[in-house]
Amino acid sequence: MLRSMLPNSVTEPDGSAVIRVLSYNIRSLRDDEEALARVIRACAPDLVFVQEAPRFFRWRKHAARLASKADLVVLSGGATAAGPLLLCSLRAFVERTEDVLLPRTPGHHRRGLATAVVRFGAARVGVVSAHLSLNRAERTAQAGMLLDRVAGLGTPYAIAAGDLNESPGGPAFSRLSQTLQDCWTVAPWGGEHTFPAAAPDRRIDAVFASPGVQVLTCGVPADLPGLTRGDLHRATDHLPVLATLRLPVPS
Repeated sequence: MLRSMLPNSVTEPDGSAVIRVLSYNIRSLRDDEEALARVIRACAPDLVFVQEAPRFFRWRKHAARLASKADLVVLSGGATAAGPLLLCSLRAFVERTEDVLLPRTPGHHRRGLATAVVRFGAARVGVVSAHLSLNRAERTAQAGMLLDRVAGLGTPYAIAAGDLNESPGGPAFSRLSQTLQDCWTVAPWGGEHTFPAAAPDRRIDAVFASPGVQVLTCGVPADLPGLTRGDLHRATDHLPVLATLRLPVPS
């Protein structure tokens, strides 16, 4: 069963850490927020890379409420990153955060990145939540900007995740996977396709990790305690991607 194959979060005696990472487009909380919170809790993540977080009236209150319902805290992002948001468990020691707005092509939505540097045990990791453009040329350029931001975090390891609005083989997806590990490809687990939630037929959401991160599992979760198909369908129009990653202590 899938649940028996999913490692738990743990800090190992040498200071390395096994963490669970969830990427999730929540469609501005326009769907069933209680179902969404149940899905997140069932995945027991240490980090949540959110896309389409609330960006307008009382957006901080909405983000904090979701975090509380999911037994997490807000790390960074939201309206100040044009939608990407980061949540984390209390296992994470936060070094710094930064919200980044990307250049906007006239006629297209503003995009941004929610970024942070955190520690789990003795392992430092930079994290970036992203939601790339619907426009092919713009999102390809944004993939390059995302990689530049990852490189600029100055950490031994990095994790980037989000809604790419593109399937594997597209130019933006390929640009990312040529530099970072596409975690689903490395260690597939659970389901592959993420959109649309009711009848998924494409993989446009992904988790990427820098070389050196050990990818243990990655995919759309199923058969976890407390997780139901109904909640997955009611929570939002995307399915989440859950990855289990091991962060060794750098030599």
